[in-house]
Amino acid sequence: MIKTVTATLTQTNSARTAVALVFGLNGLSLASWFARVPAARDALGLTAGELGVLLLAISAGAVLSLPTAGAVAHRVGAARTVAGAAVVGAGGLALVGLGAGVLQNVPLVAAGLFALGYGSGTCEVAMNVEAAAVERRLGRTIMPRFHAAWSLGTVVGAGLGAAAARVGVPIAVHLLVVAAVMGAGTVAATREFLPAAEPEAAGKGGGVLAAWREPRTVLIGLLVLVMAFTEGTANDWLAVAFVDGHGVSQAAGALSFGVFVAAMTVGRTAGTVALDRWGRVRVLAATMLLASAGAATAVLAGAWLLALAGVALWGLGASLGFPVGMSAAADDERHAPARVSVVAVIGYTAFLAGPPLVGLLGDHVGVLRALLVVPILLLPAIALIPATRKPA
Repeated sequence: MIKTVTATLTQTNSARTAVALVFGLNGLSLASWFARVPAARDALGLTAGELGVLLLAISAGAVLSLPTAGAVAHRVGAARTVAGAAVVGAGGLALVGLGAGVLQNVPLVAAGLFALGYGSGTCEVAMNVEAAAVERRLGRTIMPRFHAAWSLGTVVGAGLGAAAARVGVPIAVHLLVVAAVMGAGTVAATREFLPAAEPEAAGKGGGVLAAWREPRTVLIGLLVLVMAFTEGTANDWLAVAFVDGHGVSQAAGALSFGVFVAAMTVGRTAGTVALDRWGRVRVLAATMLLASAGAATAVLAGAWLLALAGVALWGLGASLGFPVGMSAAADDERHAPARVSVVAVIGYTAFLAGPPLVGLLGDHVGVLRALLVVPILLLPAIALIPATRKPA
């Protein structure tokens, strides 16, 4: 009996480490590309408008993958889905490197970005399904820490990309190396996924269409949509808003983004303790109020340092909504792949609609003032929080 319990605990801890690695490598691959966008633009000779159209390829791949990712994970299991998605994503990143750095071929880069987005989106659903299975096995909240691993992966990817650009590493070499590391590392990590999770998840349970008809799943998706908008708006616009609205330098604008990302990572790492102690509903209500107050302070504060403090509160408050929503969608392991897929589809709409919405408002009231849309959406969204309660 003791040996069985010990073996189960060892297996679960191995799976936890493997899932965290997968999250980190996923973030690393995406950040590596975004860090080299200026180099790709120069190599391809693109205007700002042409670059914007090219960047839609990665978003299109991700969005198109989400409706089918749940069905794939339901049929073949999370481990195989993540491994296959990693191969597709790594191949896409390699194509981007070759297309931009060697062949200077825009259609090839677009195809690579589409594959990268498709692989990343599919992996997003399946790795959250596996993360929820590990969380259930452990009996305590750890989902936000997996998303913190993703955030750390983006920080590492951005840092390595900046270093590579600074010392003159060719974009093809850089992205090919990252593609190999991400693909091989992810495939190897999936071998440590929970063996019992695949058969159980792939067995009974409704499909994606059934999940779309479930009020609780849709309500969780709407909550994740608002939280994704809260997070994505800061990622896209904070630096610009601080430079244009608060009149700070570009370096100070970049610092505001860094404070937000750091606060998000801290919140996701430490928030698990609060969730286990006070539960999803109380913690989400408190953090969403915190994000609302932080965003309003970041916009309305006259002093730059006070505005920066608001950014920190914004990051802490925004840190838990997305991972907790994914965890809530996966409460029932039989239906987890389909429900996570639906929530991801709804939530990721924010990453497509958010930037143009804030930009359109910014044309009329300025980018900084346009950020007030965040608390305006967050406050009524608090009414959606009860949907995250675990079913009896």
